[in-house]
Amino acid sequence: MNIFLSISAIILYIAATISRIAVSSKHILLFLGGLAVSLHALLLYQNMVTSSGLNLGFFTAISLMAWMIGLLLLLSLLREPVENLVVVLFPIAALAIGLDSYFDTERILSPDQNFGVTLHILFSIVAYSLLSISALQALFLAFQDYQLHRKRPGWVMQKLPPLQLMETLLFQMIALGFILLSLSLVSGFIFLEDIFAQHLVHKTVLSSVAWCVFAILLWGHWRYGWRGKTAIRWSLGGFFVLMLAYFGSKLVLELILHR
Repeated sequence: MNIFLSISAIILYIAATISRIAVSSKHILLFLGGLAVSLHALLLYQNMVTSSGLNLGFFTAISLMAWMIGLLLLLSLLREPVENLVVVLFPIAALAIGLDSYFDTERILSPDQNFGVTLHILFSIVAYSLLSISALQALFLAFQDYQLHRKRPGWVMQKLPPLQLMETLLFQMIALGFILLSLSLVSGFIFLEDIFAQHLVHKTVLSSVAWCVFAILLWGHWRYGWRGKTAIRWSLGGFFVLMLAYFGSKLVLELILHR
């Protein structure tokens, strides 16, 4: 059953990506993407919910993040012109499913875990997913800015929204992701008793550093009108630190130290 779901979800993610490149129909994209995300959710349920508790192993967590990113992207598509992000994010989701199906990693969260900890995990996942989308948006913005300065608009440029709209979308996603990251940190300090324990201190510190980076970026945009290359550098820098905080720590703890 899991193999069938994995293959079906991968095929649908790829089909949605191809439909964006070849057909450019938003309705087809939403239909195929919706099916892919739905099957992905069912697959995650089967992989994560166990009799011992919730499984958040390294590759399962990556798959969960990819699913959340795909879901948020589809919801954004209902009101914002962000179709081109599909070309990168859906193949990543397909790859995440493949890795989770091939590698057997397990990190069980006890079913006795209190609600506050679950809330902290939820805030963290949604915040990371939103800021992942904003990082990709920043890369598209960087490419768009480069093409404009070179005065060589290619087919990618023709399919992207205007530069000003791209920047507006970027800061909207960063602002929402920043709020959720703030809630994640606050809930962590409140509900996690060992937030500065040896196995969590680097995650806590790096997440706090990422929070500071995004806070400075949003303040600079509001106070001094930061945009363009400055906004791109700060947003990508914040995302890189946040990626190290979550996946860097899980990689070392689970795949290297086996803890």
